[in-house]
Amino acid sequence: MTYDGLDERGLERLTGAPLVVFRSSLPSTLDLAHELGESGAPAGALVLADEQTAGRGRQGRTWYSPAETGLWLAVLVRPALPPAGGALAIRAGLATVDAVAEAAPEAAPRLKWPNDLMVAGRKAGGILCEARWSGEQLGWVAIGIGVNVRGPVPAAVREQAIALADVAAAVTRLALLAALAHRIPALDPRPPELDDAERARFRVACWRGAEGAANAVGLDRDGALLVRRADGALDRRVLAS
Repeated sequence: MTYDGLDERGLERLTGAPLVVFRSSLPSTLDLAHELGESGAPAGALVLADEQTAGRGRQGRTWYSPAETGLWLAVLVRPALPPAGGALAIRAGLATVDAVAEAAPEAAPRLKWPNDLMVAGRKAGGILCEARWSGEQLGWVAIGIGVNVRGPVPAAVREQAIALADVAAAVTRLALLAALAHRIPALDPRPPELDDAERARFRVACWRGAEGAANAVGLDRDGALLVRRADGALDRRVLAS
């Protein structure tokens, strides 16, 4: 069983991950990542599926992830300190934007706060972070990332969704996987709050088509979106689970 020609050991060499678990089909890569976390798998362990039958997004939404069309993965991180608010989701979003820019520069990716990957004004992917705790102690975080690489996009959502191959015909799942996987370990040892450089990167990557985003002035250190109201005051928009 291989993923675009590579078995699990080949995927480990490609990504530099200490452990890669590949399944042709899973309900959700996040579920298996949590199982690995419970069993003591190392930070950076990566779960990859060709297909998800019950992929999920934020606020209980489903994530359409059929076979051979996209990059459906989850990575296990074990931060020494709990990330502040939505800081880790922002970091993962920025890493995904940078990876797409490397693997498919024609896509000119942007990040819709807090965690949607946007290409040509349409959604091409998303990020979902799920933490597991033991009392007040953070055990691990599973970061789920889904990117529609090849399509085709269903007709019912074509006006809102896009595949990378629609604008970058030569892009491959393996190229995107390699570009993304090498950025994920850098998310783990960071301080709990976003630093000034990360907040500046978000201002550059931010997609302005979302409601209120045109008036966004940046991010707070915990990942909250800062939006200028008509009266000049700032609103803090925090991540909903």
